[in-house]
Amino acid sequence: MLQTKPNRANLPAQASSALRETLKADEALLLVSASEGDSNMLYAVGMFVPDPFIFFQHKKKKYVVMSDLEVDRAKRQAKVDQVLSLSDCQKKLRNTGNSSPTLIDVLDWLFRERGIRSLIVPANFSAFLMDQLRAKGFNVEIKRDPFFAERETKRAEEVRHITESLRVAKLGLEAGIRALKRAKPGRGGTLYLNGSKLTSERLKTAVNTRIMAQGWLPSHTIISSGNQCVDPHHEGTGPIKANTSIIFDIFPRSQKNGYFGDLSRTVVRGRASDRLKKIYATVQAGQKIGFDLIRDGVNGKEVHQKILDLFAREGFPTGQIKGRMQGFFHGTGHGLGLDIHEAPRIAPVDATLKTGHVVTVEPGLYYLGVGGVRLEDVVLVTANANKNLTDCPQFLEI
Repeated sequence: MLQTKPNRANLPAQASSALRETLKADEALLLVSASEGDSNMLYAVGMFVPDPFIFFQHKKKKYVVMSDLEVDRAKRQAKVDQVLSLSDCQKKLRNTGNSSPTLIDVLDWLFRERGIRSLIVPANFSAFLMDQLRAKGFNVEIKRDPFFAERETKRAEEVRHITESLRVAKLGLEAGIRALKRAKPGRGGTLYLNGSKLTSERLKTAVNTRIMAQGWLPSHTIISSGNQCVDPHHEGTGPIKANTSIIFDIFPRSQKNGYFGDLSRTVVRGRASDRLKKIYATVQAGQKIGFDLIRDGVNGKEVHQKILDLFAREGFPTGQIKGRMQGFFHGTGHGLGLDIHEAPRIAPVDATLKTGHVVTVEPGLYYLGVGGVRLEDVVLVTANANKNLTDCPQFLEI
């Protein structure tokens, strides 16, 4: 695995001071994971590490325990109060007669030395390690996400990181659109580019290559067409035809700081049918409802329902049609940050939007025989309105 050396100034700030203040003298927060794949750990320590390590927070201090491979880098980059050497911990345990100290032995020694008896762990914490800790006499409490509640409210620096990832998503989209514009219809309406069939795979290569050239990582980029669009998470496969809907859903992640962008657009190479044009205009109107309503104090459930109501009034029902879900059967939006999907949600569940939330606004309509339309922008919730962080035009026909 290529390990990019992150810029400390670009990485997430320290974890919650609020949690620090509520911890009792014998309590600690505990994470044991790799920050490369665990957003809570990345948020806590502010550096990418590909292998699991120990993070704990006791009273007003944050600690990491690092292997010899990472300890010196952690001293430069980790946003913690103290970096402990795993080798030193193991050496001290061997001096007490433990010839082969394990992870649970190290944790037991660290916590007893500091008078810690109770631990707060995230929902994805290892069940095996939790059992071991309890067997050692520790009280272990599971805290559901958001483990760090303040992750929902983005600081100005985080908003900048997300905006930059949105810029890169737009660059990827533009690469795909350029390829589509050069494609010409052939037999059966299939699009051809440079003499070969234009497929979803070829378009994704163009999009993803452009994204990677910027230093971002694409992941499961969606470019689906026709009836594939009716499954909103279908990544797309095979030849693309003229005069049919093509959904781009692009969500690159920065290799510097871990923040995602998320952008969806729907286009047609050629001419859209009258029904597809109406669907597109209706989805745009639904997205405008989101833009008009989203602000501090609004319940996301109400925003979602008003969009559903509009779609129904315009003659676009949602439900089981011909044996499968059709219409608008996903949420209007979700939080965006170090995870592609995080709290809060704008969906059929209660969720109060607050100043500082960064959420997607992505209504869609999907019907067999027509395809689908999804339009997605990202907004920052403010006291009286919202600010659109996405700078990307919307157009149907190309």
